[in-house]
Amino acid sequence: MSPKAKRSHATDTVAKYNVYLKDCPARVVFDRLADKWSLLIVKVLKQGPCRFNQLRRAIEGISQKALSQTLQKLERDGLVNRKAFPTVPVTVEYSLTDLGRTLSELIEPLVSWSENHVEKVLRAQHSYDKRHAD
Repeated sequence: MSPKAKRSHATDTVAKYNVYLKDCPARVVFDRLADKWSLLIVKVLKQGPCRFNQLRRAIEGISQKALSQTLQKLERDGLVNRKAFPTVPVTVEYSLTDLGRTLSELIEPLVSWSENHVEKVLRAQHSYDKRHAD
């Protein structure tokens, strides 16, 4: 494929998805990105492969069910690899795929923004709640 054809193909691919349209499949990706557990799991896995219980200990408040379901979704989306080792009991390790690593690079600025602005958000919520307490 010529460089011009590649550019045209890339433009066509980008142009055919519009997250503002109700049937756009990119909304599935948005759904995953809007899930706090997904983002936290990807952020932990950025440090390297982890077992299920390591992830559970690293992410306070996540239930076993939520972790299991989220890992399955992330694996289905091609963001996480699941590798089972033939031990007794079976050892399972999770790691990021190449695609998952590209997402992990975007999470750190969101985490940083959240941590740096949480007090302003909490003050805004408190102010809003006081104004709308009636």
